[in-house]
Parts: sequence; structure tokens; C-alpha cells
Amino acid sequence: MGLTNNSMGMKAVNLGLEIKKQSLDDKVIALAGNPNVGKSTVFNELTGMNQHTGNWAGKTVSNAQGYCSTKNQAYVLVDIPGTYSLMAHSVEEEVARNFICFGNPDAVVVVCDATCLERNLNLVLQTIEISKNVIVCVNLMDEAKRKNINIDLMKISKRLGVPVVGTIARKKNGLAELMDIIDKVTDGTITPTPLCIHYEKEIEEAIEVLEAAVKNITGNIISSRWLSIKLLDQDASLMKEISTFLGINLCDSSDLVEALEEAKAVLDKYGIDPNKFKDKIVSSLVLEAEKVCQGAVVFEKEGYNLSDRRIDKILTSKATGYPIMLLLLAFVFWITITGANYPSQMLAKMLFWVQDQLSVFILYINTPVWLHDMLVLGIYRVLAWVVSVMLPPMAIFFPLFTLLEDAGYLPRVAYNLDKTFKRCCACGKQALTMCMGFGCNAAGIVGCRIIDSPRERLLAILTNNFVPCNGRFPTLIAMITMFFVGSTGGTLASLLSAILLTVFILLGILTTFGVTKLLSNTILKGVPSSFTLELPPYRKPQIGKVILRSIFDRTLFVLGRAIIVAAPAGMIIWFMANTTVNNISILNHCATFLNPFAMLMGLDGVILLAFILGFPANEIVIPIIIMSYMAQGSIVEFDNLFEMKELFINHGWTWITAICTMLFSLMHWPCSTTLITIKKETNSWKWTFFAIAIPTFIGIISCILFASVAKLFI
Repeated sequence: MGLTNNSMGMKAVNLGLEIKKQSLDDKVIALAGNPNVGKSTVFNELTGMNQHTGNWAGKTVSNAQGYCSTKNQAYVLVDIPGTYSLMAHSVEEEVARNFICFGNPDAVVVVCDATCLERNLNLVLQTIEISKNVIVCVNLMDEAKRKNINIDLMKISKRLGVPVVGTIARKKNGLAELMDIIDKVTDGTITPTPLCIHYEKEIEEAIEVLEAAVKNITGNIISSRWLSIKLLDQDASLMKEISTFLGINLCDSSDLVEALEEAKAVLDKYGIDPNKFKDKIVSSLVLEAEKVCQGAVVFEKEGYNLSDRRIDKILTSKATGYPIMLLLLAFVFWITITGANYPSQMLAKMLFWVQDQLSVFILYINTPVWLHDMLVLGIYRVLAWVVSVMLPPMAIFFPLFTLLEDAGYLPRVAYNLDKTFKRCCACGKQALTMCMGFGCNAAGIVGCRIIDSPRERLLAILTNNFVPCNGRFPTLIAMITMFFVGSTGGTLASLLSAILLTVFILLGILTTFGVTKLLSNTILKGVPSSFTLELPPYRKPQIGKVILRSIFDRTLFVLGRAIIVAAPAGMIIWFMANTTVNNISILNHCATFLNPFAMLMGLDGVILLAFILGFPANEIVIPIIIMSYMAQGSIVEFDNLFEMKELFINHGWTWITAICTMLFSLMHWPCSTTLITIKKETNSWKWTFFAIAIPTFIGIISCILFASVAKLFI
């Protein structure tokens, strides 16, 4: 039975692997590799800004495609998910495997880390079993040299039977040679002859029994040897994908079914069950990687990574790991708080100057006053507040976060918190998504894609809101400064604010652990899964690229979402503040209605209403409170926090009110941007409802309990 290239291309599209080409002559190159090997750097350097991202059809795993060319050929580079294996234990592995199998790439470039090449070769060996046109890119050659690791690339290439190129991607060294090799492989000048991995004789005997029947069905479209191994591996998800790709049900072939039963009988004869079969396959790959590297990868110096291990003894120690994490968190907050003040003020002045010019123009063209007020004092002013309050902290926090990630510290955070999350029946990777939530909870929710288990991914999504995003920082910092730091000025004030903010955020982290444990024992019961956590070598961060990547990929992305939902919120708030019933605005009517319940929580009706109206963007909570207290019809701002404190005290605020406001800010429903992201990631209204209900209930109960106890002491 034969299949045409045409039908194969159509089946690839059906599996969600469609590639956007700029020209029909473009050739497709898959870029594969383990996490933390510099794959994205290779991709970015080759494609520049000529790239776009999206999701694989039916998956929540991101893909990136970019375009580059040589003097001979134009290429579409597809950055497939970073993975340690193609054995499909996770969605990322499944997507990577499916693209290599069914995406019909003209070549596959596997990027490896020169400092741990032997481990990376496991992925290379699995790839060459599927595809012949494989090129190995050994990246980070400079780090290998620094650690006195000598690599004989020619010897590696000869043993693997495929081209091997050494690169230092961040310096663009070797990338021209890589593109030249891609040219030669895709035009047939170089014909790779990949190493054939030989397994134990019992497994080889079973493969031989099955392979002929497989080849009769697939022809040369898929490696018959590799598919025989997967049939023996009993990978149900792959069988479904292959049946869809081929357009036939493999089980309908009586010859194949008969051969498969005979091959299984061979394995049974030798006492090899499915689990033992998997173990033997993996062991053979590991041994083959050792053989390939033997004599070709030489460590000239013992303890080549001794400095990394010494640092890890401090950063991952039980005694020092947690204190350093907290100090580093406080330091990041201090820089964010201190650094964001002046840019925020300057941005606010600029945006409100634009507001004045916009107001003059709108009135000049004889726009009705009510429409002017709604557009300028309602929609525009809310947007100005959101941008001026959100942009500076995000522009500082996200690059700092990305620098820690680039330097290799964040995997250490996951390592430190892994046992704690395991006790909560969750996954240690949740620590990383929790850290991302500090910048933006929506970004933290998207980051939950790195968690393989659907149950554990849901746990991370439902509890991410307990770490405050930068949209809630203004409320928390304002309360701390007005009611607890006092009139202390300068560096001491910002440092004390950062410490108190860290203590409060620690409460949010402890709440995350508690709620995760509760959910694991109730509606999301399950056993925690294990995962491979690689501690990458410490590296000097690429500061320029980190800043650009964090601003474009994170800051502006999140800000754009916030603006979309804040604009209609501004119109609603303006309408409520300017529409009166019995000479009282709807805003104040609503606050009066909420007041009895709010007082029980240690708040008042205005504060609770501000949180409700701040649903689109947490940044506008404080301005709404001020607007309501001053009975103005538009959002206003104060010149300093002490004027604001006087206003609040005149309306009955005490330190109890301040703490309850901070508690509810820490533990209330997610903003609309985050909820939209949760709905998109879970594809479920049920879990989106739980994402609202859980933190809201905990926030209300926490405020009631604290207010009740605190009032006993005054």
C-alpha cells in the first residue's frame, strides 16, 4: 500500500501541523532540543523579527515560526517545544514527536548543550530513528571551553552518521555554517546515513517479525523500524495519530495484527512485559549515547562544574535556600517599587497632558459635553491610570524575572519548592508558574502549560491568583506606606515597604500551599507526578535581549489585554458616577447597599464596590475609592499619599481597615484579563467559575476573621 506526498501533506494539516509558507518553494526546518540548550536563541538569531507565534491546533502548547534564507534557498523554521524525549509523556513531547513524524519537515535540526552532550544525545538518537535528514547543532561551545570540555565534532558526526555543527548562538558563531549544512542536506548534496540503534537480541527478534508487515502498509512514508518499535511499545495515542495520518485503521490489517501478535509472543517468551520493554529501549538509548561520546567528549579537568555545585549547595540548601529566596524576592520588589515611582509619575503627567489636548480638540469640534466627559473623563482617564500604574512596574519586574530565568536561578526555586508542592499532591513546576504570577496572573496561567498532568495544571491555575500581580501592588504599597511606614522618607521607606510587602506576599504563598492541599484532598484528588528537573549551568544573562524579550513578549502583551478590558470599565464607572437617583449617584447607592456586609469584613461599601468595579483592572481600585469619597464624577489622583490618608481617615479608616483592604486585595477574584485566560486555557466555564469562587470565598472569610479578632483588642 502506498501513499502520495500530496495525501501526506493533507493529513499533516488535519493533525494541526499546517505551516505558513511565504512561498511554495520554501523548505520547512524543524528546530528541536532539550530545554535550556539555547534553541530559542538559535531560532531568534536566524529569523530575527521575521517570526510569529500561535498554538498547535487543539493544544495549549505554543509554537513559533520564522523565516530565513540563504543565497540558495528560503526556509520556514519551526521552533517545536523543548523536550527531553519523543516518548510522549507530556503534551510538549507529543507535539514535538508529531511534528517530526507528520509535519513533513525537509530537515530536523536538534540543538544540544555542549556542556552535557551525552544526555542531549538521547533526543538526537530518538530523532534519527524517525527522520533521516537530521542535523545536530552543538550549541554553547564557549561554555564547554570554559569548563575545559573538548568535543571532537567530526568523530561525533561520523558515529551518528549525520552532520554535526558547533555553534555559539548568542554570538552568532557557527550559524552561517549551520545554514550551509542545511542547504546541502535539503538539496541532496549531503545524504545523512543515520546510525541504526541496535537493541537487545530479544527485542531485535520481535522487531524483525513485525517490520515487514508494517512496511507493506506504510511504504517509505514513515520509518517501518521505528513504527514497529512503537507498536510493540503499545503507545495508544501514537497509534491514533498514525491511523489519522495514514487515513486507515492499522487494526483493520489482518496481516499487521497477526504479525504484532507474533512479535508480542516473542517478547513474552523472553519474559519482557510492556514496562520492561520501555526500560530496555531507554537503556539502549543511554548506552548508545555513551558509545557515541566515548573518546569524542573529553573532560580535561575533574570537577569542571565544581563552581556551579558550590553555588547550588548554598542556593538549594534547606538552611539557606529559603532565606535567600525571600531576600531575593524582597530585593526585586524593592527595585520595582523604587524604580517605578518616577517613571510612573512622568508617564501619568504625560498621559494627562494628552488628556487635556484631547479634551480641547473634542470640545473644539462641538462634541456634546456628556459625550466629551464619557470619552475623556471616563474611558481615557481610566486607560491613563491603568497604563501609568501598570507599565513602569511591569517594565522593571518582567526583565528582572527574565534575568533570573536566563541566569539559571528559577529552576533552583522550583527545586527548593518541589517537596512542599509534593506534600500538597501537586507538581514542583507550580513554583515557576507562581513566580510568573507576580508579574501578571494571566502570564502565570499561560505558564501552567509547562505542567504535564491535567490535574496538577488545574491546581496551579486555580491557586495562581493568591500571589499578587503588579496590578495589585499599588494598593498593597499604598496601604503599607500610609498606615505602617509612616513619614519615613527616601531609601528607608522603600526598603521597609519592600520588607512588609514580602511578608504579606509570603502569606499569599502559604495560602497557595494550603488551598492546593485542600483541593488535592477534595475535588482534585490525585497522586503527585514526578518530573525531570534539570538544573542548567549558571550563565551570564544576555541583558539587552532579555529586556527586549520581556518588554515585547510579556509587558506589552499583558498591557494590551488590560487596555482592552479597562476601556469599557471606564465608561461604566463614569456612567455610575454621573447618573443620579434622588440626587445620589448610582455609585453611592451601590456603596450604601454593600455597606452592611462590607463592615462585617472590616471594610466599607465604597471599598467593596471599588473592588467590584476594579474587576477589569486592579489598578483602578484606589482611584475609584477616592472618586467615591470625593463625590466626583471622574477618576482623580492625589499629589501625595498623605493627602490620601487624611481623606481615608476622615471616612472612618483605621489600621484594621487598611489590613482588611490588603487581605482582600491579596485574596479576591482574578481580574477579567486573567479570567479570560483561564477560560481559554481550561476551555471550561466550570473551572473558570471555581477560579472566581475559591479566592473570593477565602478573601471574605479571611477579612471577617481578622476584623472580628482585631476588634477585640481595640
